[in-house]
Amino acid sequence: MQSQTWQQEVKVKGIVFKSGSTKIAVPITGDTTEKIIQEAHAAVAVKPDVIEWRIDFYRDVFNPSDYLATVNALRKILGKIVLLTTFRTSSEGGHRSRRDDQKYFSLISRILRGRLTDVVDIELNRDQYQVAHLVQLAHDQRIAVIMSNHEFEQTPPEVEIRSRLEKMKHAGADIAKIAVMPQTPADVLTLLNATYKAHQRLKLPLITMAMGDLGKVTRISGSIFGSVLSFAAVGNASAPGQLSVSELRADLESLKF
Repeated sequence: MQSQTWQQEVKVKGIVFKSGSTKIAVPITGDTTEKIIQEAHAAVAVKPDVIEWRIDFYRDVFNPSDYLATVNALRKILGKIVLLTTFRTSSEGGHRSRRDDQKYFSLISRILRGRLTDVVDIELNRDQYQVAHLVQLAHDQRIAVIMSNHEFEQTPPEVEIRSRLEKMKHAGADIAKIAVMPQTPADVLTLLNATYKAHQRLKLPLITMAMGDLGKVTRISGSIFGSVLSFAAVGNASAPGQLSVSELRADLESLKF
């Protein structure tokens, strides 16, 4: 990771995340090593910029030896493709509960100390002291941090969206991410307006999206409004409203200016 916090672009393995250019990420959600490897081969075949390994789906995620064997096999398949490691909790739309936070923090610390990823996702709404420790550890290992927040029921007001993105910046994020659930077209405009204003004000890249069918436009308009990464599906979608890689790539291309 060749960047420092609060810069307008982040470079990871030759991929530059910056406003005006939206990269493509594909999630892997297999629950066994075999399924993870199968999904990885399918994902690599469509040539994304990033592969997001959703380790909250992996049933052996807390077994150190199994995890190490799986991640080593995965990284061989990925080659130069950026690996983003994400453990999403149920309160943020993920597959695991938050009943054992210490187990989570120990896992992420082990991943960072072992340099087992290129980018790590850290949720904003966790213990601030533990989050600060993980951010510092990631930066010590030159691993980029995406700090994230998800609203699966509603779209907060524009000022609140921008406030959360700013909190991520001050918590040490290299890239700030927020996803919301729109109920009306006005909610989609709220997200896009917040994104545009935040990317002008904050000195770091952003990832924003409105989920579901109503929010699909936000997944393809990042180059206009300031979102640097969009998530697309090869197999199972990891969030509502994800397009296929081919659809997303074509739409991103058509909106270049």
